[in-house]
Amino acid sequence: MNFKKLSLYALTITALTFTSCSKDDDAVAEETFNYTVPATYTFDRNAATTVDYSGQSSRLLMLDEMGNYYKTAATNGTIVDNAVLSEMYNNTNNRFAGTGLNASGKQLKDKTAASKDYFSLYLGGGSTVEQVAVRDLFETQFKNGNTASKGATAAAGVAGVYLDGTSKRLFAANGLEPQQVLLKGMMGACFMDQIANNYLSLNKLDESTNKADNTAKTLVSGKSYTAMEHTWDEAYGYVYGADNVTVTPNVFKFWSSYINQVNADADFNSVKADIELAFRKGRAAIVANDYKVRDAQIDIIKAKLATTSAVRAVFYLQEGKAKLATGDAGAKSLHALSEAYGFIMALRYTNKPGTNNPYFTKAEVDTMLASMLSGTNGLWAIDTLGAKLDAISTQIATKFGFTVAQAATVN
Repeated sequence: MNFKKLSLYALTITALTFTSCSKDDDAVAEETFNYTVPATYTFDRNAATTVDYSGQSSRLLMLDEMGNYYKTAATNGTIVDNAVLSEMYNNTNNRFAGTGLNASGKQLKDKTAASKDYFSLYLGGGSTVEQVAVRDLFETQFKNGNTASKGATAAAGVAGVYLDGTSKRLFAANGLEPQQVLLKGMMGACFMDQIANNYLSLNKLDESTNKADNTAKTLVSGKSYTAMEHTWDEAYGYVYGADNVTVTPNVFKFWSSYINQVNADADFNSVKADIELAFRKGRAAIVANDYKVRDAQIDIIKAKLATTSAVRAVFYLQEGKAKLATGDAGAKSLHALSEAYGFIMALRYTNKPGTNNPYFTKAEVDTMLASMLSGTNGLWAIDTLGAKLDAISTQIATKFGFTVAQAATVN
């Protein structure tokens, strides 16, 4: 695989920290750091790269293939085999076409709702019951795809195929698009959860002897990196691990793509640079043993990634509402609202800096999702849905400190 190097700029960090004053009140310098943040996510030791996020790239490509499985079935008029999708989710029976994916030893299911903070220590209110329910929800999307692909035309209360311009899409009886619930939902329940609540968690980065080993530059056996360096890279990989990977059809870029889309709006045009710099700066700080700077970058990444999810949720809610207002409860509106549904799901897996809790609790997220589907036949309820979409949009925007209008203008 080829991975893109992000070309921004180099930054030299000089940090001086002080301990408590001595008896004569003279400040005593404790540590001085002087290191350069590279212009790209490139880190070497002894002429060998220390960066490895291949496992994350594999999972992004696996989800990409699952999304394209739905698309191909809808386009060709073939049946979605929910058993095949389930086997892809578990990575069994060699269902992937991508080079090395079947033999990678990686899967998506065991990383869904599986973070150290939210689903091991339960600090974020998670539980094994919730974990099972989330994984079952995705299995349900496989079954919904199967039902929708059996030839009916999608309509209120009827699962089936609907024409979106020249493309065909599959919809469940309640109007949700199984493919989009899977793709956007997994961006939250798997990728966001692993980034914010696992690999960027101090419980993971500093577990066991990781900090002492990193400080001493004790490498993982047979590898060129320390355990802490690799953990940070794994978080990075869930954002950028599919960038510049060439597959056919084109790969879904997931968080990387949506960061770019949000960044394209003038109201949010620092998001991309902030996240990219924070990842590079935090990784450089780890190499330099500057843990205070590392921790500051964690907060930036968590906050900006959460904002990306919130902005896209509001954007798609408003896009869907706009299409409904014209009397179009067709594929385009249902597609947008299904994307919104998935991004709202992702809000449960955000992590608000300083709290180790999501910006919205599971109960709050569940209430928003239930409101979307509360009318007769769910998203088909054109006459009552608009007001609900506005209320949810306002709730999300207010929490994150932007306006609905700002998010609705993002392309």
